[in-house]
Amino acid sequence: MTEVKSYRDLLVWQDAVNLAAHIYEITKSFPRDEIYGLTNQMRRATVSISSNVAEGYGRYSTGAYPHHLKIARGSINEIESQLEVCSRVGLLSSAQVVESVRMTDKLNRMLSGLIRSIEANPKA
Repeated sequence: MTEVKSYRDLLVWQDAVNLAAHIYEITKSFPRDEIYGLTNQMRRATVSISSNVAEGYGRYSTGAYPHHLKIARGSINEIESQLEVCSRVGLLSSAQVVESVRMTDKLNRMLSGLIRSIEANPKA
């Protein structure tokens, strides 16, 4: 197991950045009239995930860290809801939605495990 020296070493942060890049890529094809709608909302929500992981890590507080991880988990739920809307209105293919949800599911599990670990071992 590798020592964690920075939030950048966390696989959950790395996967969150990958999800953000993925969401940016799939929203490029959205109609121009969605630039201030779903495109903007999805991009902001997905960037919020890695940002909250990093911010919580940097607070050096066992209380603040799980709080920020829970906010990140909430942003994942936002993305999943937005993906469903995109699917229903035909902005994304079913393959794009399936891949995106696979990524969010994995991140959700990772965040939940990290939250449990921190809350069970607050001084670790």
